[in-house]
Order: sequence, then structure tokens, then C-alpha cells
Amino acid sequence: MQQKKAARNRTHQQGDLFWEEFESVPIDPKVLANMNRIMQDLGDSDDVVIRDLRQEKSDAIAAAVVYIDGLSDSAVINSFISNLLSRSVQDAGYEEEARRRKEAHETDLASIAEELLFGMGSIRTVSQLADLYRNLLSGEAIILIDGAAYAYRADIRHWKGRDVTESTNQTSVRGPRESFTETLRVNTSLIRRKIKDPRLWLETIAIGRMTKTDVTLIYMNGIAKPSVIEEARKRLRAIDIDSVLDSGYLEELIEDGKYSLFPTVFNSELPDNVASQLLEGKVAIVVDGTPNVLLVPTQLVSFFQSTEDYYQRSVYASLLRILRFISVFISLLLPSLYIAITTFHREMLPASLLFSLAAQREGVPFPAFVEALVMELTFEILREAGLRMPRAIGQAVSVVGTLVIGQAAVEAGIVSAAMVIVVSVTAISTFTLPAYSMSIPVRILRFAFMGVAASFGLFGVIMGLFVLLLHLCALRSFGEPFMSPFSPFRAVELEDTLVRLPRWLMFKRPGTSEGTGSTRIRRRW
Repeated sequence: MQQKKAARNRTHQQGDLFWEEFESVPIDPKVLANMNRIMQDLGDSDDVVIRDLRQEKSDAIAAAVVYIDGLSDSAVINSFISNLLSRSVQDAGYEEEARRRKEAHETDLASIAEELLFGMGSIRTVSQLADLYRNLLSGEAIILIDGAAYAYRADIRHWKGRDVTESTNQTSVRGPRESFTETLRVNTSLIRRKIKDPRLWLETIAIGRMTKTDVTLIYMNGIAKPSVIEEARKRLRAIDIDSVLDSGYLEELIEDGKYSLFPTVFNSELPDNVASQLLEGKVAIVVDGTPNVLLVPTQLVSFFQSTEDYYQRSVYASLLRILRFISVFISLLLPSLYIAITTFHREMLPASLLFSLAAQREGVPFPAFVEALVMELTFEILREAGLRMPRAIGQAVSVVGTLVIGQAAVEAGIVSAAMVIVVSVTAISTFTLPAYSMSIPVRILRFAFMGVAASFGLFGVIMGLFVLLLHLCALRSFGEPFMSPFSPFRAVELEDTLVRLPRWLMFKRPGTSEGTGSTRIRRRW
């Protein structure tokens, strides 16, 4: 353990020394010296392209363009260079223009390059070698001018990425089909398309000693609480890690209740879902390279809400939401209730049902707890196998495998038919949750409730529910109560929790926003 910790510390120190070496190193006014330094520091990598531009008469290097092949738009660079050379040839044919440049002590090619630079888009200057490397490795083109103690950086980042397609994890019958991609600017543009308001502010920071991943903080100024914004900003800047390859890295580092099974950071890959929660005062965290956007703070009820709830009439949305809450209780408690009743409280069952269950269990050699445990583990294995297999056959294998194994187990007398029904209904109920991250703790807690039910019966189940409720009430998400608006109780926010009231009755924003007194809608009639 000590050796691993020492090795990790050495890696961190090496990463710090690498960047600290260039923090105070200025850019050399000589282009050739900069070119040699860049190739040396980057190990003569094949994807680092340097195109030098030479004077016609002296053959001296007047300017150079440096970029990473595959990260920058080579078409823009080629157009810039061709325009630069054509302008240089044209100007060389005019003696008067050449004389004017000579009298002004200007280098022909360098001065023309500076004139054409501003046609490439976003142009800024860098004077430190560390900034040059950060921008170069982010996909920007670096233009070096001979005699200048600074370089230009052109934001012409362009790389192959997945197109905006329909979400495969969060589906809906009615509503927008588009989902986020792995490109940061595409994701922020999708949010901008939904919210055309100048109060939508974005802040981008680089996280990761080696990856320097761009992470953008998005919030509605004047709606999101300043305390939540500052807390999110502070937690992100405090992260000290080598790499950030997915939003899950950040989620695990910034969440509250690090030892809790329940997620205190919401994630979504739907732009309309993120936009709606931004308008409610949430703060979005967009990570470059991942299609999942993090939202903080969050509450338990957010994991039961689907974007489709807001595109249908309130009656249908409320009915579906109630069904989700019922399904969660079924998924969490049905196996434990079956175990407790058949083991300790048989008098609660009608005589006909009791005789039917007894007849089914007559040849079963295991107690109800072992039955449930074997079937639940089998189904979890089949579910994981179906998830990892190719999509074309994954679902078929999981469904057919469950049916075949369940039927074979009943015929072999290993489990009863009632237990197969209980496990099947429990598994189906789990799929009703819109948020996959909430179904995982439900599936884990199901085994814990099965254990206390086998040990203490219904008394153990009730005590387990009390402990679970106390734990949920103690959780917080970025300073906000996780069980809000139930604990603490906020009656004004119940309009969009267990049920969704019609839009003409929804006036107040949630308590997570600064402007809690602001109206969501304004009547026009």
C-alpha cells in the first residue's frame, strides 16, 4: 500500500514539474528556435505538423504554423497558407510596396501573415510556453512570427465526432429525440438552442494533470443560487487528478454522501431535460468527451421524473409518476415481504392461498430466503450478460434465458412457481425508473431487505424502512436537502413531485433557485 501511494505521489510530482518547467518560459522571438523546442518537447510525434514559410530572396523562415493533425481544421490552415503565399507573390511584384515595407522595417511575409490571421476566426496571443502547449494540444493552431516575442493561437478545432442522434438510454414517446454527444461545443450549443437568454452563463476550466479536460459550468445567472454556484466552482477547482475521461470521474469526486448508495448528482444526456433543470435553478457540468451532463443540486424526486411528463397532459403524467413510485416499492420490498410472510407470518394469508403456496413448496428443499437469493442472483447475471452482449441478441438472450431457467427450476423442484412470479414482477418493476443510476441502489438494497426479512420478519422490514428514511433525510446535495420538498416540508413545491399539476397551476420555482418567488408562467388571458 505504501509503495502504491509513493508511486502515485511520484507521478503527480512528475506531472507538476512538467508543466512548471514551462510556466515561466517565454516564447523565443526566433521562429526556428521555437520549432526545434516544440518538436523536442513533444518527442518528434508524428501527428505534430509544422509548416514553415520562407522568404523568397533570403530563404529565411519568416513564419510557421504548428498544429495537431486530426484535432485542427487542416482546410482552414491550407487556405491561410495559400492566401499568404499568393499575397506575398503579388506584393513582391510591386517595387513601391516593397520599398514601403522596407522603410517601415517590416518583414514582408510576417507582416502579411499578421494581416491575414484575423480571417481565421478567434485569434488570441500567448507569451508563455506552457500556454502554447495547452492550446496546441487542445486542437488550436499556433502561428509563430519571426521577431515577435509572442505567438498567435487560432481556434480552429475540428475533429471527427458522433452526430447528434436519438438517446438510447433515456427514451420517450413524445418529445425531442436529440441527445448530447462527446463534443463539448456541440453540447453547449444544444443547450443554447433551448435557452436563448443572456443570463445563461458558461465558465470553462481545465481539470486533469495530464488530460487537461475542458469542463464547463453552466447556470442561469439570477435564478441559480450563488451559494450553489460557488460551491460547485470550489469543488471542481479542488480536484487534483491525473485524468478526466468521463463525467463519472467528477461525479464521484464532487458528490455528497460519498459512502451512500444513493446518487446525489443527477446526470442526463437529453438537452431538453438539462435546459428545464437549468431554468429551475440547477447548475450543469458539461465534460468534454462524454455525452452525460451532471446537474447539481438534485433531489430524490428528480430521479422519478421523466421529460415526457412535461409533454403530456398532467393527468397522464401524474398517473405514470404514481406508477413509478409504486414500482419502486415493489422492486424494493416484494421479495422481502414474500419471505417474511411465508416464513414468520403465515396467518396473514387467506387459507386457500396458504394451501396453494404450501403445495408448491412441498418438494422445494430450500427455505424461502435461499430461493429468492438464488433467483435474484440468476436474474442479475442474466441482465448483466444481456447488457454486455451484442445489442442484436442481448435482449433476446436475457428474456429467453430467464424464461427457460425459471421454467426448468420449477420443474426440477429447486424453486416454487410463486417465487418465479415474485422475482419476475420485481425485475420488471425495476425497469420503470427513468434514471438508471437510481435503479442500482434499489437493486442492492433489495438483498439487504431480504436478509432482515429472513431474520426478523416484518419487524425487520419496517425497521429497515425507518433506517432508510432517516438516511435519506440526512443526505444533502451541494448544501440542499436531498429529500426536499418532503424534508424539510415545502408545500408550495409539491405541485411537481408525486403528481404534476397542470401548467396553469404551476407558478413557483423550486427552493433550489434564488428567485423562488418568480413565476414559471404568466397568464395571457
